[in-house]
Amino acid sequence: MIKRLALATALAFATAHAATPLHADATAAARYARQAYGEKVIDSLASMVSFNTVADPKVPFEKNPQHIGFKRFIKQEASRLGLDFADHGYIMVIGLGEGKERVGVITHGDVQPVDPSKWKQSPFKLDRTSEPGLLLGRGTEDDKGPIATAMYAMKAIKDRKVPLKKRIELYIYMAEESDWAPLEAFLKTHTPPQTNITIDAEYPAVTAEKGWGGVRVTLPNMASAPGSGPLVTSFTGGFFDSQIPEDARVLIDNADAALETAIRTRAAQQKGVSYRYAWQGTRLTVTAKGLAAHSSKPEDGVNAIAMLADALDVQHWGASQAGMMIDFVNDMIGTGLQGEKFGKIAYSDDFMGPMTVSPTTLKDTDNGLVLGINLRRPRGKTTAQLTSEINEAFDAWKAGNQPRATLAAQIGEPWVQDKAPQLPTLMKVFSHYTGIKDPQPISIGGGTNSRLFPRAVSFGPTMPGKVYTGHSEHEFITEKQLLLNLEMYTAVLVELAK
Repeated sequence: MIKRLALATALAFATAHAATPLHADATAAARYARQAYGEKVIDSLASMVSFNTVADPKVPFEKNPQHIGFKRFIKQEASRLGLDFADHGYIMVIGLGEGKERVGVITHGDVQPVDPSKWKQSPFKLDRTSEPGLLLGRGTEDDKGPIATAMYAMKAIKDRKVPLKKRIELYIYMAEESDWAPLEAFLKTHTPPQTNITIDAEYPAVTAEKGWGGVRVTLPNMASAPGSGPLVTSFTGGFFDSQIPEDARVLIDNADAALETAIRTRAAQQKGVSYRYAWQGTRLTVTAKGLAAHSSKPEDGVNAIAMLADALDVQHWGASQAGMMIDFVNDMIGTGLQGEKFGKIAYSDDFMGPMTVSPTTLKDTDNGLVLGINLRRPRGKTTAQLTSEINEAFDAWKAGNQPRATLAAQIGEPWVQDKAPQLPTLMKVFSHYTGIKDPQPISIGGGTNSRLFPRAVSFGPTMPGKVYTGHSEHEFITEKQLLLNLEMYTAVLVELAK
């Protein structure tokens, strides 16, 4: 794990070199890329978005027609642009130039699941009209937009005949969102480039990523306690594990008007979430709508599961399985983002920030009602310590509520990059094109393939302070940002490969 002194040294090195001007070849190629290929990049992105490259558990990757079609397009695009192409199954490598020294650009062509009903047009059609200036569609920011800009950056460098000392290689992995094992296996026999940038995160550069964690809490099927009072018969919500849930719903039998009033009163104290109330006899249905976001940045979303549980915190609901889950969410998670209520698990790091704890999915299964909780953990605690604290807190709740409840935890490791000689170049390019002086590396909650490649750091595509829309139901990249990325990627590749 990185020492703070090493990080401080890297920052000082980056700052000292930030004022060095860019090579004329770099700025000329970047300017040419924007002028010659601005619309071509958008056209290429539109073609990529048209392929639904969500992993399908029912169709093997090598037989999935959407993945096959996407790969075929990439091969044709590379050929048309005069770039070489190699197909390694899950991994495609597009190259430019020769040389033993190589610069890698790491991306992915698969995307996260999507709910088409939440989009103004099909999420697999690039939408330029619903919100002028925005390019809407699944993958526009994560990660097909970056692929398009990287390919045309390479094309511009080729057109300009920029002399390169190093070969540039663009890696497109087809299962980043679902399964890293094929890439890990590939890298055991394939020698990756010596220096790498991942274009799957944020600017100015990402040198640390929190560890991904998943917790599954299962409340087993149980007979509801007899009685004539209100009884929660269903509590569900969320879509997939790495998305802050936008939707949640609860069904309450034997409800009355007074209960609805109490829930409405408590819900009125919340912000960013809307509710619908529907009656069928004495059954009350309450539906919450929050705001989807990437689970690595829960502050950008509004968690419908947590908010609905909080709105229902007007009484104890433990007489049923679903009611007990409401109590669990309120007792152990609440509406906070950092696990403050979950025993002793909350902690923070000066550079990487706090751990975040978010309920993301709540589903009925044959084994019971299962709550998925997404963790993003910084350095500062060992996996053994954090796992022990999670189990200790859960066991205490379990003993007083449902002895048959179970918890399963998978805790990933945080990652920090302290060997990135390309960092000054990234900072120099970013500062040149944004006017932001003295940019510094950052840490993110997400996990990218940077951690699998030597000396890799992330460089864009999202600007500092902007909401990252990947994994949301309103994913977009602005035309302005796409073209700025085209310039910066062109310049940075020249700077790194000259």
